[in-house]
Amino acid sequence: MGLYILRRLLIAIPLLAVISFIAFILSNLSPMDPAEVVLHAQGIPSITDELIAETRAALGMDRPFMLRYLDWLVSCLQLDFGSSYVTGKPVWSMLGPAFLNTLKLTIVSVAAIAALSLALGVFCALREGKWLDKSVRGLAFLLTSMPPYWLAALLVWYFSVKLDLLPTSGMDDYSSYILPVTVLTISYAGIYFRMIRTSMLSNLNEDYVLYGRASGLPERKITLHVLRNSLQVAVSVFGMAIPVILGSTVVVENLFAWPGLGPLSVKSILSRDFPIIQAYVLVLAVAFVLFNTVADILNAALNPKLRKDL
Repeated sequence: MGLYILRRLLIAIPLLAVISFIAFILSNLSPMDPAEVVLHAQGIPSITDELIAETRAALGMDRPFMLRYLDWLVSCLQLDFGSSYVTGKPVWSMLGPAFLNTLKLTIVSVAAIAALSLALGVFCALREGKWLDKSVRGLAFLLTSMPPYWLAALLVWYFSVKLDLLPTSGMDDYSSYILPVTVLTISYAGIYFRMIRTSMLSNLNEDYVLYGRASGLPERKITLHVLRNSLQVAVSVFGMAIPVILGSTVVVENLFAWPGLGPLSVKSILSRDFPIIQAYVLVLAVAFVLFNTVADILNAALNPKLRKDL
């Protein structure tokens, strides 16, 4: 198992290096010179070519590309992503708190999605083809097809405006989690529970289930055994759900004024604040790779056969 973990980590390292390189070249893909962006952010009324050249030299943008990339990469490993072009503050001082707030929302949402998906997946798999199974799947399809912003607007109107029960925005207390977590749970649980259901049905059709029933084993014991064998899919699904939701909370966070990565990234894109954009892309990409690696390791721990595939 230790060798498998080492192999997975060694595979992740070059992938992370490629991701960091792609994140770094983002600033070079913009039609506007980063030095000009800095001058606009500083409110310089008259921007000349000489002033742009001086700013490029002051920021080290006139150095060779690979040297700038290597210096930036070494700094990123120390959580130093440079300074914002707009505010002049260190990027991590802005990105760090926002990332933690988004991570809190993501973890709570994933826990709710996992609990609901597992419950509905097992419930529907044990009632395959019956009206309860069809009703739950139909309702899940209907709710999943709703745009998050429309669903959020409905919940805010009913629970916050009409009933005055929940806050509409901010991150003041635990009640602030209810509406955004509900929107994310409804948006994703309908997708993930179908995967759990499919995995459960696949295992229920295996020969060991037939032999267990023929041997007179209690149905509850057989169900628990099937559920344990279905956990491999669940681990993969929910392991990847964390970075997926982490990167897709932009709409929900902006709707509920959640002080996370969503509002910060949108604001940075509109103002062309390249250091924050680079750090945002890099952090999310690293999260995808790391959570995928953790999910693979957990799967290998559950299924020893997978260790031979690498």
